[in-house]
Amino acid sequence: MENTTTANKTTNTGNKTNGASGNESRSKIDYKDIKGWNMDADPDNEPTYPMKDYNGDDHQRVHWERPPLQPIDSEITKSVEHPRIPATFGNVTPPSGLSGQIRRFAYRYSESNLMHWLPLVLADRVNAVEGIVDDIRRGFFPNIIKERGWYAEWKYNKKGVIKNTAMIGTAFFVAFLIMSTRNRNRG
Repeated sequence: MENTTTANKTTNTGNKTNGASGNESRSKIDYKDIKGWNMDADPDNEPTYPMKDYNGDDHQRVHWERPPLQPIDSEITKSVEHPRIPATFGNVTPPSGLSGQIRRFAYRYSESNLMHWLPLVLADRVNAVEGIVDDIRRGFFPNIIKERGWYAEWKYNKKGVIKNTAMIGTAFFVAFLIMSTRNRNRG
């Protein structure tokens, strides 16, 4: 993953960010160079005008001093719309494994694109399975039925559980029939 912004000469290469240090340059960034950025920032097109007591100072708040940056000690994924890493970010669980690869792929695309959000949803599901596999590898066998809330689902929504189970069973049965028909036609 390699993102380069010319506004402040910062290069993001995945694990390391080369560029300005904690005392980052305070020069203005021209956000017009970033696709999709500030498309709704026209002060003449203020969507909340009739509902808000407009005093003219609302667009002056952009002149603030940037706080010192949090040190980067693990891989940080960032949106292609943003020219630099935010001042603070979560780094408790950096991207790893298959879910990490999917997240790195997703951050190549704009936040306005489905190719950004759908892989992130998939990465969350893959990460949940990776967590279960990691638990089992460490000798802890999770109680998936309780953790997924299936007891409560059965208690309060038996009809829905039966319907979902029937649909899943039908889908597996149809898939089995299709695969066995293909095997019979080949041999």
